[in-house]
Amino acid sequence: MVRRRVCTVLIAAALVSGCSFAPPYQVPPSAMPSAFKEAGGWQLAEPADHMPRGEWWTVYRDPLLDELESKVAGANPDLAAAIARHDQAQAYLDQARAGLFATIGAYSQFSRSRQSDDRPLRGANQPALYNSATVDVGLNYDLDLWGKVRNEVAAGKAAEQASQYDIESLRLSLQAKLAEAYFHLRGLDRQQELLADTVRTYEHALQLTESRHGGGIASDLDVSRAQTQLESARASVEDVSARRALYEHAIATIAGEAASKFSLAPAVAPTYLPSIPAGVPLALLQRRPDIAAAERHVAQANAQIGVAKAAFFPDVSLGLDGGYKSTTLSPWLAAPNEMWSIGPSLLMTLFDGGRRAAVTRQAQAKLAENGEKYKATVLLAVQQVEDQLSQLHYLGNESAKEGWALSAAQRTLELSMSRYRDGVVSYLDVVTAQAMELETQTLVLDLQTRELIASAALIDALGGGWANEPADMPTPTTTK
Repeated sequence: MVRRRVCTVLIAAALVSGCSFAPPYQVPPSAMPSAFKEAGGWQLAEPADHMPRGEWWTVYRDPLLDELESKVAGANPDLAAAIARHDQAQAYLDQARAGLFATIGAYSQFSRSRQSDDRPLRGANQPALYNSATVDVGLNYDLDLWGKVRNEVAAGKAAEQASQYDIESLRLSLQAKLAEAYFHLRGLDRQQELLADTVRTYEHALQLTESRHGGGIASDLDVSRAQTQLESARASVEDVSARRALYEHAIATIAGEAASKFSLAPAVAPTYLPSIPAGVPLALLQRRPDIAAAERHVAQANAQIGVAKAAFFPDVSLGLDGGYKSTTLSPWLAAPNEMWSIGPSLLMTLFDGGRRAAVTRQAQAKLAENGEKYKATVLLAVQQVEDQLSQLHYLGNESAKEGWALSAAQRTLELSMSRYRDGVVSYLDVVTAQAMELETQTLVLDLQTRELIASAALIDALGGGWANEPADMPTPTTTK
């Protein structure tokens, strides 16, 4: 009879164990375009076929950049902190999973007692002085009829996945920031080379002007203008050096090194500008870790609703307890001293002043909040791609036109110097032509740097080298 009742309880528990009060999960719909507006002449291709993966910065063909980027994963403290947060999330998930299993405990006790002669519950043949020895093993299993534990596990799993994607997002962001700082620094190196050449040219021009002044051909004003232009160029060298130092310090920090012990030798070789396809917009949902993290936070909030609603129903557990109890040590572990019990227990809150209802509303509001955050993350991702595509498009056009302008400025300077030597024009014309040529050359170098930075930002916006697709993610729902 007892076995039959126990079997009945277990069968009933199995029938309802699949119950869950969490809403059916769906990825929030997001407005994703079928194509990028600013794609222009960029090739649209599937990301798995064309997008740089893993060590994406190697497309720039710069060994020193490769070396610096390799330090980020192992030395950056912010990334190490994110990994520690993921370890915490993993530990929380393991705690939640432990609730799926039975708890087993053991109890042992020995005592010697004396009862009062006047104690009314003392038996007639019971001695006043006696021993008590007990050994007991108990098992308790939460049947989780309403899915509370399973939803806690689901929420913990989603949080752990989101934490993993946060690591990938931070790693990608740090890599992109390092590349940006590196491109700025190399751009300033090229500006320093330009200014060094300019200073030498201006020194030669000053010598020429002073020589002409000594011969009575050039005026004092011409000499003053040449001196002013030379000193201005020398001051610009110091300004570029100061800005370069800041980027060098930033690179050191991102790479996990002390700025006071870090230095990069100047290099003026132009960095290769790769042609990076934009990819299909929908692919952002699989390749961007911040979008994956936002989606996992939605799933976490969805599961928490199931946890909150389960609190309205009783906690049902199955207990099993057995052992031995005796007033003598010998024979202690014998059949007559055996004791056991088995059966379900129920615990339910009947009144809590509306606390459970409030917790449920809070969980539902959290789901709505995380859903909107997911949509905002998707929209921001599309904006960032469009921003960098437009930057590359217009910077490319501007670079071509500035190249033509530089050729014209160099020709103008040549003519001005020739006419000045012939005494046809004053040194003011030379100064004007030199200033225009320097300004145009500086702008060309700046545009080259900005194109490199925009290309790295585009890789960042497209998810960089993040190749792993989010685990257990449903197919995204989109609206147009």
